[in-house]
Amino acid sequence: MTASLRLISIASACLLWASVPALPVHAQLLPATSAPDQTPAAASSPEAAISAAADAQTDSQIGDRLRAIYRELDRLAPVQVAVDAGVVTLNGTVPQAEDVDRADRIAQRVVGVVAVQNRLSAESGVTEQIAPVKERLITRAKQFVQLLPLLLIALIIIALFWLAGSFLAGRKALWRRLSPNSFLAELMATSARLVIIVAGLVIALDLLGASTLLGAILGSAGVVGLAVGFAVKDTVDNYVSSLMLSIRQPFRANDHVVIGDREGRVIRLTSRATILMTLDGNHLRIPNSTVFMAEILNYTRNPERRFDFVLGVDADDDPGKAMAVGVARLRALRFVLDEPSPGARLEEIGDSNIMLRFLGWIDQEHSDWFKARSAAIRAVMMELEAKGFGLPEPIYRLRFDSGSPLEIARGRKGDAPPPPPPSAAPAAVAAEHGDGDLEDVGADDDIGDKVAAERARGDDEDMLDRQRPIE
Repeated sequence: MTASLRLISIASACLLWASVPALPVHAQLLPATSAPDQTPAAASSPEAAISAAADAQTDSQIGDRLRAIYRELDRLAPVQVAVDAGVVTLNGTVPQAEDVDRADRIAQRVVGVVAVQNRLSAESGVTEQIAPVKERLITRAKQFVQLLPLLLIALIIIALFWLAGSFLAGRKALWRRLSPNSFLAELMATSARLVIIVAGLVIALDLLGASTLLGAILGSAGVVGLAVGFAVKDTVDNYVSSLMLSIRQPFRANDHVVIGDREGRVIRLTSRATILMTLDGNHLRIPNSTVFMAEILNYTRNPERRFDFVLGVDADDDPGKAMAVGVARLRALRFVLDEPSPGARLEEIGDSNIMLRFLGWIDQEHSDWFKARSAAIRAVMMELEAKGFGLPEPIYRLRFDSGSPLEIARGRKGDAPPPPPPSAAPAAVAAEHGDGDLEDVGADDDIGDKVAAERARGDDEDMLDRQRPIE
């Protein structure tokens, strides 16, 4: 039974195999799992798919669309468009070479375009090249005309702030009350005017919508200011020195000063220099930076001034007695002050003389220092001669290698010196040579008068102020 069933199954399978039609060899070898999903060829190609049918209505739509786009672009408006079977042909002339590529790129972006034939050419004439520039200038001119009302308002704002700043800076009485120093008052007035003008400029630029420009200007001004600061360092130093001198004044007008190695009477102190009149009547301008850093000797601050001079007496004379005689003569001079009292000291002992230094004090408000010193020297010299003190002259010894020494050179102890001639009375000497008491030693103020005349002219500013403290 089982064998019969097995035979029946085999026979059925043979009949089924015989009923299947024969397949090609390559179909039989293709695995069932290797058949992929069928997709359009365009899906794996970078190019857009091209329709098999040409539609005239689509060509018309493509042409209309491109013409409308080109008309909206100024430099592409002259482009002529023709479309046939999806192929776009561009003809005409455009202003620049870059416009040719631009028109080509726009045409390729339109849906339905198969290809683009770009036959455009760039204009090469001077007129065509100038045309775009002319158009831009016209556009800018139109924008400027539209901006004129705002520009006019901005200019009015700047002018008003300028006038306000100038008016405020011109109120010198106000700034004088705020600062007694004229230099500081001028500096404060200038700073106030600058702040007001800058505020008006900021408001005007903000009205014009140019705040960014203001920031750029201020940034550039900072850099430029730094560079200029290094370039004008000496000028800034002189300006600061002028400010310091005006605050703490080291001298007054007409003071007799020595600044460094320069001597003269002070005429005025300006914002740039100190002007002196030298003792021989010439103008001397010294930069304030030099004055501020220099050593200043002021002869006028203390009216009492000492003079001194050196006289020599013979080596055989008693220097103590000579000093006493000279001091007594100084005390007798009417222009020499009793307090501080005159004095003398031994300065140097030489080979043939003794040098004595005499000192005395005068009041410069009543006596001229140069005249008083000259009169004192003459009076003491005459007094010493009258008292028998010899004022030595240079002595030279001559030596001869051959021959006997001169008779005058022999030092014979037995020879006594000739007696000195009788001294004339001091009154007679004074009458012959002049006495210090009889000379005019009054204060010579010729330079002072010239300084006063210069200051009276008022040709230049002057920061010297007696109300300010003096160092």
